[in-house]
Amino acid sequence: MSTETEPKKMAAHLAGLARDTVPPMHPAGRPFVAGAAIATLLLRKLWRPAGVLGGVLTAWVAWFFREPRRTAPSGEGLAVAPADGTVAHVEEVVPPAELDLGTAPMIRISAFLTVFDVHVQRIPLAGRIDRIAYRPGKFLSADLDKASEDNERNSLVIRAVDGTEVAVVQIAGLVARRIVCSVEEGDQVDVGSTYGLIRFGSRVDLYVPVGSRVRVEPGQRTVGGETVLAELPRGKRTS
Repeated sequence: MSTETEPKKMAAHLAGLARDTVPPMHPAGRPFVAGAAIATLLLRKLWRPAGVLGGVLTAWVAWFFREPRRTAPSGEGLAVAPADGTVAHVEEVVPPAELDLGTAPMIRISAFLTVFDVHVQRIPLAGRIDRIAYRPGKFLSADLDKASEDNERNSLVIRAVDGTEVAVVQIAGLVARRIVCSVEEGDQVDVGSTYGLIRFGSRVDLYVPVGSRVRVEPGQRTVGGETVLAELPRGKRTS
């Protein structure tokens, strides 16, 4: 075996390890990373130590917008976590009026995200996007109960093949001032796929039909696209 191929194989192996270890970045983060990098170069010319601080800041911005690869669990009727975070509430409430899901209560599972959590949101259930509704609002702290009703939010209704409907709501927080949603009504979506992002601390609510078996409790950590939040009743239509 040629000795010249060994360094190439080693380099390819290291590159593969890097790809598997360092998560890719969501496209929405590229302008922020570029801006931080440019600011770092300018500051470095004025004051050299600022370059180090700017470099750390640039790295943190890139890390904040990370989009790690996830593997959704197999099995029918499973609603997975739409976001990384900590379960804050599990309660029966009427879903947001703008979703036209009626006045019958649904089970709401709320997860609070800190600035240290992965901030991309993922599809909780394979199916079709039936409805998207954006509502402007306040920017209260996302861990408050009334944040679900009062804060700026973007909501999706997803209908599974058997007719089961769930809703997922991106909610802005005290620091978060921008909600990104990359899907459209009528899109067919796969469970665990990335569909949006919230900058920065925020909250994500998942609404599932009453009769679902909730698999998490308040205080539990969730992994977006992987943690099963609930087992859904088959064919449970909400309207």
